[in-house]
Parts: sequence; C-alpha cells; structure tokens
Amino acid sequence: MSRVTLDLPDETLYALKLSPESAGEALRMAAAVKLYELGRLSSGAAAQLAGVPRVVFLARLADYEVDTFRLTKEELHRETRFV
Repeated sequence: MSRVTLDLPDETLYALKLSPESAGEALRMAAAVKLYELGRLSSGAAAQLAGVPRVVFLARLADYEVDTFRLTKEELHRETRFV
C-alpha cells in the first residue's frame, strides 16, 4: 500500500473542527466519494480508498448528496418497465 502525506494548515483543521487523524479519514472519504461520482472509481475501489466496507460507502453517499446508482433515462426505463 502506498502512503501519501498531506500538509494542512492548522486553520483548516480548526475550521473543520477535526483532529489530524479525523481529518485524514474525512479527506479519504471525500476523495473517494468525488472519484466515484466522476466515474473514476467503482464503488468497491472507492470504498477501499475510503477505508470502509462497500455497503457503508454506498450508504454514506447520501451524506454527500451523491446518487448511489447512476442510470440513464433509458436504463431506468428498461429497469422499471417490468415492475
């Protein structure tokens, strides 16, 4: 596993009301969510980046107002026409 070190201004940690450890976890989750939202990572890969199980990652997407599933109108129509 690779390690990435990030320097954050103390003011940022203060504004976020987070300890350095908590900030690291929050930034990993935020990065994972954004990369998933952009389609750069699958939900499984994003969950690994966030350091949480996939089901937890998928549940947390709502906290970031990101859709869990990305379907086009056509895909949604195909999925729901048999219901």
